[in-house]
Amino acid sequence: QVVLVESGGGSVQAGGSLKLSCVGSKYTSNHCGMGWFRQAPGKERELVSSINRRGVTNYTDSVKGRFTISQGDDKNTVFLQMNSLKTEDTAVYYCAARPCGHVEFLYWGQGTQVTVSS
Repeated sequence: QVVLVESGGGSVQAGGSLKLSCVGSKYTSNHCGMGWFRQAPGKERELVSSINRRGVTNYTDSVKGRFTISQGDDKNTVFLQMNSLKTEDTAVYYCAARPCGHVEFLYWGQGTQVTVSS
C-alpha cells in the first residue's frame, strides 16, 4: 500500500519561504512520478509541480522561478522549496504519486496547510 505523509506547512509572511516534504512508503519508489497539488478555498485543486523518475520537472506558470521540486535519492521522498511566497499561494498542499502506466496521480497524502499573510 502506498502511503504519503506531508510535512512542513505553516504560516509565513509574504516574501517568506517554506519547504514542504513528502515521505512515501517503500512502494512509492516504483512510481513514475510524484507531484505537489494545492487547493485554495473555493477553488479547484491544481497541479503545482511534478517530477518524474528521471528528474524532469514541471511547474505551473504562477510558481515558476519561485518554487523548486526535488526528490530524494531513494525516490521515496519529494520536496517543494517555496520562496518569495505570495498571499495567493495560500492553500492546502497535497503530495501525490503517479504509478507507471498511468497519466493520473492515484495516491494522495492528507495535505498540509500553507498560509501566507500580507
